[in-house]
Amino acid sequence: MSGDIVIVVTTLPNREQAVKMARMLVERRLAACAQISGPITSTYWWKGKVEEDEEWQVKAKSCRERFDELSRAIRESHPYELPQIVAIPASEILEEFAQWIRAECGCRS
Repeated sequence: MSGDIVIVVTTLPNREQAVKMARMLVERRLAACAQISGPITSTYWWKGKVEEDEEWQVKAKSCRERFDELSRAIRESHPYELPQIVAIPASEILEEFAQWIRAECGCRS
């Protein structure tokens, strides 16, 4: 049942905060693993003007049933007023990898 696995994406202003976020999500078992990419350049509208910043991206692998708790943990520790928190469903995934994610995150699915 691959539809229960999600990749949750957020961005942070520097590598140190990205590493801290990834470790926190994995240590709390909200994510089975997390990858950090960066730096990346983000261009976006904010408070009426176009901004451009260097950011670091965190991709956390989890299951859909943990999303609310994972999202809450990101919001509570995130430095941004409005953090990016996007869950991308894994429509196709190696079943053994999905089972490992479920086991590490304590998912029922």
